[in-house]
Amino acid sequence: MVQWDVFSSRPLEGNSLAVFLDGRGLTDTEMQALAKEMNLSETTFILPRDSVTERERGVRVRIFTVQEELPFAGHPTLGTAFALRGRGDEDRGDKIRVDENRGGEMKNGAVEIVLELNVGKVPVSFEDSSDGPAFGEMTQVNPTFGIQHEREAIARATGLRSEDFDDSLPIETVSTGLPYTVTPLKSLAVMRNLQIEPKRATEYLAQTDGRFFYFVTRETVDREARLHARMLFYNGEDPATGSAAGCTAAWMVAHGVAKPDERVLIEQGIEMNRPSRIFVRASRSDNRVVNVRVGGNAVEILRGEVFL
Repeated sequence: MVQWDVFSSRPLEGNSLAVFLDGRGLTDTEMQALAKEMNLSETTFILPRDSVTERERGVRVRIFTVQEELPFAGHPTLGTAFALRGRGDEDRGDKIRVDENRGGEMKNGAVEIVLELNVGKVPVSFEDSSDGPAFGEMTQVNPTFGIQHEREAIARATGLRSEDFDDSLPIETVSTGLPYTVTPLKSLAVMRNLQIEPKRATEYLAQTDGRFFYFVTRETVDREARLHARMLFYNGEDPATGSAAGCTAAWMVAHGVAKPDERVLIEQGIEMNRPSRIFVRASRSDNRVVNVRVGGNAVEILRGEVFL
């Protein structure tokens, strides 16, 4: 297995991801137990297939948190594509290859890698730079917009005050494969002191077809960033949430926070000392938000073997 720090070009920043390069033969129970053993936000398992199938359908990948399998998640998709490509920071030496006798090999220097996740096919394209690390960008499924929420209801569900919310923007559930309730807050001060009531929040989300809250504010630490974000969930706090960032890209275009096809930066993980830089954009077509793209850098940080 390998471990990558995703949505950062620097080791020990961004969101860590464990990637098992050949998960064939592992049971669902073993995959879930290994994800719990890794104790990261997510762990992925590559299931190599013959080259013809992979060209037609993509590389089969499954994603697990410490508690459950997910149909889609952002930083595992991007990080796994980087691991398959075998290139991150060009100065970090030779990259691991999957043993060709065990199915498949690393796609060094590929312009695009397509993953087949439980949500379907997700392409990841790459841009190489002569003076820096590669940049990867995934195209997520087109967004589905759910309900807009009353601030008072969200205040009761989270333990926040009504005055903590940015009343110029809607609180809205959006999905690009996994539904997040995008929740705009008033300021960095509120974000830095953010605490929620997990049980009440989970109950509210279950009743309103959301999986997690994604808190954002237009006040940022980095002046280049458009939004500052945090995501608290059952495994603590997530340093970077690419699936939520995709939902938020669609939400930004829908509500005028970003222009169509404008690539903007979301900063996350700063409160955890794991700063992450997530670049997002989305298009408009016939008054619909489409073509949601989420990208960033990734760097390999660890290689290992697991014995069962």
